[in-house]
Amino acid sequence: MPSIVGPIKIVNVGGGVVNFGDSFYVSPKDTAKTYSGSGSFNTGDFINTNNGLNSTNTNDEDFADQLLKNNA
Repeated sequence: MPSIVGPIKIVNVGGGVVNFGDSFYVSPKDTAKTYSGSGSFNTGDFINTNNGLNSTNTNDEDFADQLLKNNA
């Protein structure tokens, strides 16, 4: 069934699906790996983080964490 969509403005889409009209099957897929050091994801006001010598272990022993191939 057709649909009529009026004027739109999309400012930002981060890793999502924008669909207008009819759809049979929508299955968005995404995968990511993030390495972060000590105190890097702190949020808030007046953060004081005191870190000495630190290192982030980025060794990955397995072949793949999440496969997107043939994943319907």
